[in-house]
Amino acid sequence: MSPARRTGPPPLIALPQRFSASASALRYAAVVTARALADAVVRAGGEPFMMHPGPPEGVPERLARCDGVLLPGGGDVAPYLYAADARVHEAVYDVDEEQDAFDLAVARHALRAGLPLLAVCRGLQLVNVALGGTLRQDMGGPAREHRHLVHPVTLVPGSLVARATGEEKVTASCFHHQCVDRLGAGLTVTARAADGTVEGLELPDAGGWFAAVQWHPEDTAAHDPAQQSLFDALIRP
Repeated sequence: MSPARRTGPPPLIALPQRFSASASALRYAAVVTARALADAVVRAGGEPFMMHPGPPEGVPERLARCDGVLLPGGGDVAPYLYAADARVHEAVYDVDEEQDAFDLAVARHALRAGLPLLAVCRGLQLVNVALGGTLRQDMGGPAREHRHLVHPVTLVPGSLVARATGEEKVTASCFHHQCVDRLGAGLTVTARAADGTVEGLELPDAGGWFAAVQWHPEDTAAHDPAQQSLFDALIRP
């Protein structure tokens, strides 16, 4: 799917960066963005705004200039944010409280302000937590997790994801060991894997276009029109 013709500057899509202990060619800690995500936004006709994580209270003013938000994947969400009395599972990794606070603020403001929002992998989990839902800290070890897994995902007919892709089943590239447990307020499941894992969420009462997918559409978007269509829909909801 090619971007529609438009006049003026391309829509500015906020893409929160990730803290990283190191990065190629840099001597110290870095903030990083997956190139495949940025490329998918550009192909859709948007301009990625690499949004440096900062104080949560500054999010509304910073997002005021943006036309949409793309919440990317990353490390695990701190378990205390959704299950204060739970023991932290040994498989939980790369928790960063500053990152969590910023990303949650981005998710909450985007939904509240009606900004178009596409949430990917960790992004889906963040939205679920932001709306009071919980996560399974681990899906059950290597035999049950969805790491390095490409598998079919069934979409609910008429859902935003189904309408964007024009499909009722897509081939999804997954990399996650956690998943949705209890749904956040108002969310509905719009995609599932064959094992029942929640792979898509939407918010019928959202003020703007919103879709969340547990898989990584950017992995295959360059050659799979169905996956690229999710980014196209973000730019042109």
